[in-house]
Amino acid sequence: MSSAISVRHLTKDFRIGLRGLKLRAVDDFSLEIPCGQVYGLLGPNGCGKSTTLKVILGLVSATAGEISILGEPSATSVARRRTGFLPEAPYFHKFLTGRELVRYCAQLSGVADTELGAAVEDALGLAAMNEAADRPIGTYSKGMLQRIGFAQAVVHDPELVILDEPTAGVDPVGSASIGRMIQAMRAKGKTVVLCSHLLGQVEQICDRVAIMDRGKLVLEGAVEDVLSRRDRHVMTIEAMTPTARAAAEAALEAHGAKITSVTHPRRSLEDLFRELVTGSRDA
Repeated sequence: MSSAISVRHLTKDFRIGLRGLKLRAVDDFSLEIPCGQVYGLLGPNGCGKSTTLKVILGLVSATAGEISILGEPSATSVARRRTGFLPEAPYFHKFLTGRELVRYCAQLSGVADTELGAAVEDALGLAAMNEAADRPIGTYSKGMLQRIGFAQAVVHDPELVILDEPTAGVDPVGSASIGRMIQAMRAKGKTVVLCSHLLGQVEQICDRVAIMDRGKLVLEGAVEDVLSRRDRHVMTIEAMTPTARAAAEAALEAHGAKITSVTHPRRSLEDLFRELVTGSRDA
């Protein structure tokens, strides 16, 4: 499977203070994100997630490492035209209407004049913002701001969409709505990279996840695989008697019990997250 994003040995240092001390935000980080999936990038505050995304998008330069987007070097105009981005705390001009903002972003992204109207309406429809599209952005709720931000990120029909905390500060109804938008993008064959602290939602909608801690990758894999406890088994047994319950597995047949299934129990993504990370740098 081809990669939507390829990160190889990424390191990012920031200089802090007057003495030129270095803070290593990302440390020799490598990752391959396959095309056509919803991919969760997780970690505590200060672990390097947002820095990694900014380097991928070309908003921050890397200290070391190589990054490509859809086979193109990142931070090039070709890669950027194929990418949509919703930052963690987007700021939009409050005097614009939602429709004006999405249209403006479509023009900036190179959407042809002949396709502009249809592209704007499609993006507003996907974000469920048609009814509020002609209201000033200054009147929008937090959830509406996130949805109009989603619309501007996808109006140019990008192959890759990066969402940094799209549900931050959004109520459960709005969060569910954003989850449906992400699933709709996957159904269209797009790749979605999602940073979020709502681990329950990540568990439901993501195909694969990566967990970062202190600038390093600590786990990566398919959601089903990383949450399955392969070292444990669950047996569903018919006609279980008190005697059979106390017996070992090898003796179950002798006691008339029948094993109908053996499965791997799952832990929640939140439990796995807590096992792997050491906590926020900000703590």
